[in-house]
Amino acid sequence: MRPKDTISISNTTVFMPSEFTLIGIPGLESVQCWIGIPFCAMYLIAMIGNSLLLIIITTERSLHQPMYIFLGMLGVTDIALSTSIVPKMLGIFWFHVPEIHFDCCLLQMWLIHTLQCTESGILLAMALDRYVAICYPLRHAAVFSHHLVIQIAAVVTLRAAILVAPCLVLIKLRLQFYHTTVISHSYCEHMAVVKLAAENIRVNKIYGLFVAFTVTGLDIVLITLSYIQIFIIVFHLPQKEARLKAFNTCVAHICVFLQFYSFGFFSFFAHRFDSHIPPYIHILFSSTYLLVPPFLNPLVYGAKTKQIRVHMVKIFCSKNLL
Repeated sequence: MRPKDTISISNTTVFMPSEFTLIGIPGLESVQCWIGIPFCAMYLIAMIGNSLLLIIITTERSLHQPMYIFLGMLGVTDIALSTSIVPKMLGIFWFHVPEIHFDCCLLQMWLIHTLQCTESGILLAMALDRYVAICYPLRHAAVFSHHLVIQIAAVVTLRAAILVAPCLVLIKLRLQFYHTTVISHSYCEHMAVVKLAAENIRVNKIYGLFVAFTVTGLDIVLITLSYIQIFIIVFHLPQKEARLKAFNTCVAHICVFLQFYSFGFFSFFAHRFDSHIPPYIHILFSSTYLLVPPFLNPLVYGAKTKQIRVHMVKIFCSKNLL
């Protein structure tokens, strides 16, 4: 257990804090109770939508294919990601419970960043699956076997968990003195915690950048290259119907890819390089960035993927008949 908070030589420095205080959205404290309403609505829709996706994918044997298995993994990740953030966030907004234990803060940080990296890896796996399915359709079943899908799932999860873990170790072992225990954020984000330290944080910042560019940077490059190759093949197909059919299988993936990384890049660079952005705008974007993908993904795939849409309609029609 951590010792109780004690003050070091400097009266403004806290040694080994036992807990942090999350203030939510700085500058908008008076309206946070109203901001919590759309966040709660997005969370509920995300939970219901992703749960329906998982039920459909697990119960329909025709959907036990790599693309839908990856989509199910994405749903599980989205449920876990939103659940690791929203309950505590609503506790701050609605019930004025801003305190969070130091170790719980580190756990939340690890979960958030691990799940973000996992989601990025799943999007890469889905892009590679579409690449093989469109560019090498006759070899797709042989290449993306169930054994390979399981291996990809394990690698994507372990890569994220192992790469993010040292961020926590570096905070726990290197940073003992803090200027304040008040985190100007609605959840425990890596840089938001590191910036509180009264010690040299260069190593922490460098490793955070290393993880971001190793995971997200590499994934973006590979995903982009995959879709470039897909578009080249699609545009060379002789029949217009074949081109439209091939392109439609990628529309949902492209939409999810764009919204996930566009929000992510703004949040990442704003937190590190742009001090001119008002804190409340940055925190709103950061929180929205983590909630929008779980909220939108089931809606996008439900609308753009015919097989999912058909089974979704069947579920609602059968309930109406009852």
